[in-house]
Amino acid sequence: MSSGWAHSARRIARLAWPVFVGQLSVLAFSTIDTVLVARFAAADLAALAVGAAAYVTTFVGFMGVVLALGPIVGQLFGAGKLHDAGRQVHQAVWIALALSLAGSTLLLFPAPFLALSQAGPEVADKVRGYLAALALSLPASLLFTVYRGFNVAVSRPKAVMALQIGGLALKLPLSVLLIFGVPALGIPPLGVLGCGIATAIAMWAQLLGAVLVLRRDPFYGRFALLGRGLDLPDRRALLAQLRLGLPMGATILVEVSGFTFMALFIARLGTTPVAGHQIAANLVSLLFMLPLAIANGTSTLVAQRIGALDLADARRLGWHGLAVGTAIAAVLGGAVFLGREAVVALYARDAAVVAAALPLLAYVALFHVADAAQTIAAFVLRAWRIATIPLLVNATALWGVGLGGGFALAFGGHAWVPLAWRGAAGFWTAATAGLVLTALALTGLLAHVLRRQRAA
Repeated sequence: MSSGWAHSARRIARLAWPVFVGQLSVLAFSTIDTVLVARFAAADLAALAVGAAAYVTTFVGFMGVVLALGPIVGQLFGAGKLHDAGRQVHQAVWIALALSLAGSTLLLFPAPFLALSQAGPEVADKVRGYLAALALSLPASLLFTVYRGFNVAVSRPKAVMALQIGGLALKLPLSVLLIFGVPALGIPPLGVLGCGIATAIAMWAQLLGAVLVLRRDPFYGRFALLGRGLDLPDRRALLAQLRLGLPMGATILVEVSGFTFMALFIARLGTTPVAGHQIAANLVSLLFMLPLAIANGTSTLVAQRIGALDLADARRLGWHGLAVGTAIAAVLGGAVFLGREAVVALYARDAAVVAAALPLLAYVALFHVADAAQTIAAFVLRAWRIATIPLLVNATALWGVGLGGGFALAFGGHAWVPLAWRGAAGFWTAATAGLVLTALALTGLLAHVLRRQRAA
């Protein structure tokens, strides 16, 4: 088997590009909402920023637990143990259902998030309505995550991509219809609430499509996924997934909450600063989809090669994926930095919101490169079933340095803090520093793991 960089890049790209397109479709859900609501009302945009932070914080941690299915199935698939892989899917469904109950309850009672953001009565009411709609969509989202994790692990990302694009095709007209309303048809303008309702409808339709694919595509027959009913919970299999999934979910929760809690704290500064932050945050999320896709593709191949006992190829793919993904992130981050004025103009017309967002985009290049490196390194480590140490690294750097440091810069009132680092910019300064530290630590940990594997 060829060991060159170009060969590794082609193998990763075959898996990464459908994941990238699919993830862009997912991110387009929030991008569409941000663009449309920005043109509806500033109060609704502020509610979207707070509500999206609350939902993402709730969803992604649980999603990370469910996605432990990926490395486990990838290794079983590489080893040719297809029925065992199918049984793992059934156990992941039980985990997703249990997490859905807890997550939906939290979204229906969002008082902790509202307290952190100190949102005014008008914004708080809008947040509650938005999150109530998303509470209905959470079970569909987590069950679809099972489908996604399994398909990527067995090198079938196109099956996921097609459904994600279909979900977006449904989401776009629904959002326009429900946000702005059609008085002639008796549909009132719902603003940010319309975003949540449109998302819930699209997610349940997407899950229904996934079930139909599993039933009709003969590829899945080898895994015995359907036809015998859902396997009863298996204590051993559940514990295996949770041992990997809980630190994975906690790591992702730390990553995202360190970022989304910025929105909750920045909301204390007023409607305009949080609206500017929402634009910058959405742009960073858009950029993140490419390294996330490369991380998924790399991790899948590494897990499969581990299962096939080809450890040399597994090590090689991990390093090549990290290097290629980081290089691409540097190019994209630099391009956005150079064209940041034109980019912000695509999001908002309000001069005050543009002025609030523009300085934040100066952080994008370094932020994005560090984010790409730490993400790919973390995914490769998960393929080797290593998740606890990355959790400790992330908690220290992203919460301690990023969120804690950002709060001190933004609200500490220290005379030594430059004016350019106060307010929302303080959070972005500290978050970037935290990501750089995380990227360096996880890259070093990956190097240690691979050296140990080579010596074994």
